Amino acid sequence: MEYNDQPESRINSGRESDTPQIFRTLRNIDLNLLTIFEAVYVHKGIVNAAKILNLTPSAISQSIQKLRSIFPDPLFIRKGQGVTPTAYATHLHEYISQGLESILGALDLTGSYDKQRTITIGTSPTVGALVMPAIFETVREKFPQLLLRNIPVTDVGLQLSQFQTDLIIDSTIHNARALSHHVLYSDRLLLVAREGHPALRAPQSQESLSQYDYTLLMMDGSSHSELRKRIHEILPERQISFSSYSLVTIAALIGSSDLIGLMPSRFLTLFANCWPLRAIDFPAIKEESVEFSLHYNKLSMRDPILQSVITAIRQVF
Repeated sequence: MEYNDQPESRINSGRESDTPQIFRTLRNIDLNLLTIFEAVYVHKGIVNAAKILNLTPSAISQSIQKLRSIFPDPLFIRKGQGVTPTAYATHLHEYISQGLESILGALDLTGSYDKQRTITIGTSPTVGALVMPAIFETVREKFPQLLLRNIPVTDVGLQLSQFQTDLIIDSTIHNARALSHHVLYSDRLLLVAREGHPALRAPQSQESLSQYDYTLLMMDGSSHSELRKRIHEILPERQISFSSYSLVTIAALIGSSDLIGLMPSRFLTLFANCWPLRAIDFPAIKEESVEFSLHYNKLSMRDPILQSVITAIRQVF
């Protein structure tokens, strides 16, 4: 391979601090040429690179000539039946190979590329504290290359339909056609009071429980309307004196006052480590439960990595 042509234009050797200029520079480079450069470098010849890329040797030679017009170096020198890279080409290879590997890792179209990737899971803080430890353990064991990121749930439909998050776990059923869900577990509801509360001394009735003030967890979603209706029928005289979006805040209030509240049994187990909480013996509420589901965009099932993560999470619960 001869090097007779002088470079017509070259990449600015100085560092560009202006981001728009970086994009303008890249726009003037055919990034396919970098793939050809790597093929010639790795396979040490134009003919070998042509076979790998399913191109003609002539097309490879023309691409190398284009690269020579960009970079201030011949890049490859003929040596026997092949070529040998120049010192400058070796320098380029170190950066180009890393860049191509990063791109392949980001795309990961087959799910077989063993590079780091972030999986984003949306939960409320309380649900996250309950489910994320188990999810983290199984993902770390089965997919050590994956990183987990936990974010708050703001708008399930929007977050999943616009792929702002990969998965969401909550107790609301969402009926959007683009979304799918799997129930992870069902948790029975309990009436909860602080340790030493008068309501704990004996089995309670609707009448005796109506004398106490209650907390209310504010929940969005029409899927909870039937549950709210049944609870109202079970405790029709319930007086709400405190409401909150946060079950953590409610647990703290119950633990430091005579307020009574409703919460799923697994949350009581979790919060009892922080506050002196106890379940009230009230059989009428024991038949009520809340389902917690894993939600995702149906198109996510085209992603083999995400599909495997969904299967692993379902197996945990």
